[in-house]
Amino acid sequence: MSRRISIGCMWCLALFLLASPLHADGEFDKRASWSMPSPDAIRQQLDQWLKDYSIDELTRTKIDVLWPKEGGATDPAALLDQLVTTIALVDTDARELVVFCTRGGGLPREFAFLVDEQKADWIRHNARLYYGRWLAQNRFYDEALVQLDGLKTAEVIDPASLLFYQGTAHHRLLDKDKCLPIISKLLEQSEQIPRRYATLAKLMKSDIEPLKKDSLNEISRMMDDITRRLSLGRAGKRVRTEEDEVIAKLDKMIEEMEQQQQQQSGSGTGQGSLNPSSPAQDSAPLGGSGPGNVDSKSTGNASGWGDLPPKQRQEALQQISKELPAHFREVIEEYFRKLAREGGK
Repeated sequence: MSRRISIGCMWCLALFLLASPLHADGEFDKRASWSMPSPDAIRQQLDQWLKDYSIDELTRTKIDVLWPKEGGATDPAALLDQLVTTIALVDTDARELVVFCTRGGGLPREFAFLVDEQKADWIRHNARLYYGRWLAQNRFYDEALVQLDGLKTAEVIDPASLLFYQGTAHHRLLDKDKCLPIISKLLEQSEQIPRRYATLAKLMKSDIEPLKKDSLNEISRMMDDITRRLSLGRAGKRVRTEEDEVIAKLDKMIEEMEQQQQQQSGSGTGQGSLNPSSPAQDSAPLGGSGPGNVDSKSTGNASGWGDLPPKQRQEALQQISKELPAHFREVIEEYFRKLAREGGK
């Protein structure tokens, strides 16, 4: 009898293990911490909200066209567009936002109803997602995060877009610590979210994971961000601060490289006699000794890097960047141009 019970327990355990999905590393699959609402659930919530409004026949017809009983949109991003467009039919504040975004917009602006607590939370949250998505798509990442940060997946009808554009903004702003957890959360539903989101999220993750602070990779990206801001007409304090950070990081890096080169040169000095009129043979070790004193030179703007003649600047560039990847050369060149501009002031 006990043997039958033991065999029965083993079969139950085996069936449980077969039914439970496993990761490649053998761990049980974890349940996603968020889910996407169905189109029917969204429509029910919308209908509940519309009960507070007096809607004429024409507007009701437009809403029914946007939300057909069969064959309607199922893509979460399209459903968000549908929802905000429907809200705009009965709310003039929302209509102003939709017109701004659909007509190409321009420079970002504030919409008071997005922070008006008299408006239903459900409406404000989804409108913020709609506007934040537009801002991120148009490379206004700082402004996008103003709208998107603080929103939760359960508060919007398109949580996949919320996580994707939060991650995108943090990725573009080089905020690795905030980007990676958001991307990981998005990929919890990698089989359900739009394929473009899943693919780009994995690319962003692999791109920003190895990013190291004060590296040439980081400096290059910071310069890209400065270029983006300037192209968007953002030439204010934030841009000047980033430019100063780039210069400071390059100063530090060049100083470290010079120190390393001096140490290598010092360790390579051998014993023997130094005679300029009698060059040493390649196979003969050099010798001699000296105090090691050199003339101190100013590296300020007045007589420094930025004012070097073209030929000397080219030689300096080759010396500094000879052991660096080729695509970082532009970063070093920009460093010289920055110093030259400052020296001319």
